[in-house]
Amino acid sequence: MKSVLRAERFRVWLWVLAGALATALPAGSFATEAPAQPTDAAQWKLQRKKAAHRPRRIIFNNDGDDVVYECKNATPEALLQCRTTALLGSQVDSIFYCTWSSGLGVFTHNTKLGEVFTCTEKGFSNNKTAEFLKQGTDPLRIMIDFCRKHQIEVFWSLRTNDTHDAWNDWYSPYLFPRVKREHPEFMVASGPGRSKHGGWTALDYGRPEVRELAFRYVEEVCQNYDVDGVELDFCRHLVHFKRHAMGQDAGDEERAMMTDLLRRIRAMTESTGRRRGRPILVAVRVPDSVGYCAAVGLDIVRWMEEDLIDLMAVSDYFRLNPWETSIQLGRRYGVPVYPCLSESRIADREAAQVRNSLECYRARAMEAYDAGACGVYMFNFFNPHSPLWRELGDAKHLATLERVYCAGVRGVGPINQWLANGERFLTRQILSPERPRKLRPGEAASLELRLGGEAERIASHNLAARVQLRLRVPELAHPDDLTIRFNDRTIPGATKSGQWVEARVASEAIRRGVNRLEFSVKPGAAGCTVQDVLLWIRPASAPSKAQKPPS
Repeated sequence: MKSVLRAERFRVWLWVLAGALATALPAGSFATEAPAQPTDAAQWKLQRKKAAHRPRRIIFNNDGDDVVYECKNATPEALLQCRTTALLGSQVDSIFYCTWSSGLGVFTHNTKLGEVFTCTEKGFSNNKTAEFLKQGTDPLRIMIDFCRKHQIEVFWSLRTNDTHDAWNDWYSPYLFPRVKREHPEFMVASGPGRSKHGGWTALDYGRPEVRELAFRYVEEVCQNYDVDGVELDFCRHLVHFKRHAMGQDAGDEERAMMTDLLRRIRAMTESTGRRRGRPILVAVRVPDSVGYCAAVGLDIVRWMEEDLIDLMAVSDYFRLNPWETSIQLGRRYGVPVYPCLSESRIADREAAQVRNSLECYRARAMEAYDAGACGVYMFNFFNPHSPLWRELGDAKHLATLERVYCAGVRGVGPINQWLANGERFLTRQILSPERPRKLRPGEAASLELRLGGEAERIASHNLAARVQLRLRVPELAHPDDLTIRFNDRTIPGATKSGQWVEARVASEAIRRGVNRLEFSVKPGAAGCTVQDVLLWIRPASAPSKAQKPPS
């Protein structure tokens, strides 16, 4: 039996090696640079650190759907028109371009090791990838040329284990990569419903063949494309080991395997960067909790201790900690951290509309800046004409605009969806329609709102009369039955409008940092449930009605 396994392992390694040897592309396909003279190790590291800490007001993650769904003609101008050209003059300093959001190994750049996604079946009928390749270019090359021309930093973003091929939707069969068809034993499970967490089609990074493939995909791009860096997006999707997929925490062995992969990638980017005379940075996107990351097999502290990563984006489907937790961790090791502002997927329609509004994105960015962030990371937000691209990178300008703070922007369900008992790592207080608070007569419930420097901003812009607290309490018959206290001050004059209780908050009641909200139902009144909490801050010139979220 062991000899059979060894023979199979050897056959797979030959298959991987054959793919790696095929990465050589036709002469003239990509821009090349003359080899740089070797530099002193300390000088080289200083050069890389300088590049890592360059200003990034907004990082725009483009998931690469543009060439498949939106591009009307196979021209660079048409592709860039979809999501990119309108960003010129905005606060976007970096574009992280993912060449197609599908299973690991399927891309829209000119890969020889993986598969090029040229499918035009069903919903993919608009896909222009094959036409671009016939012209001798591809979406990644077009994006790099654009960024070089306009002095915008550009990273290639790799979704380390995307499992859209597992969701049993119309598109899933078309996204299933060759490596999984030929080697089903590489996956964490053998079929739908046979893994407890994440998609059953996730590749098991516990296998050396899978780690080798991931390394070769990154190496191929670094050697053939003039990128400023590569991003390993571990959040899409957050299962990388069979042990974790089956309901257990990853162990030291799994974490060591992934760290070794990061070491190989760092060594490769360093040698490749030295040859071209400019560093290739390594970015990661991970959950915003050291413990959660460790439980899924990602030892982010070790990565920073060993100088394996240059910058880190945190959070995706959920957020576990205040932003300060990740930012302070990064500062300890000299790694800049960028809070990720993913779209809200809360099922409640009214709650989702507020959370995906311009006003809420502004407040979320302000919270990140108050925590010490030097910029923000935008994910699944693709409207290039949105005013947010010219707002979110400037905290001073945001202070003049209408914004709304929520006690929980994203859902809580995904926390346990990706990890067994993942909520053990949740340190934030959340209140939303997915996590409401029941109030019994005579009992009080409390909630923390992190408002940073809002007290000073409100005072400096004379907005004291425009701060409004809104509580969604549909069962409450009379607003007088609810007592509201904000930082130990009773808030008087509450009114009821539909499902909402509304009250003005005096600016002097707001504190820097954490603010405590307490609410209780008077004895003798009927109990109720608080489904949502919003704090609106409106300049006098701003409309009182929430704007619709960008399309």
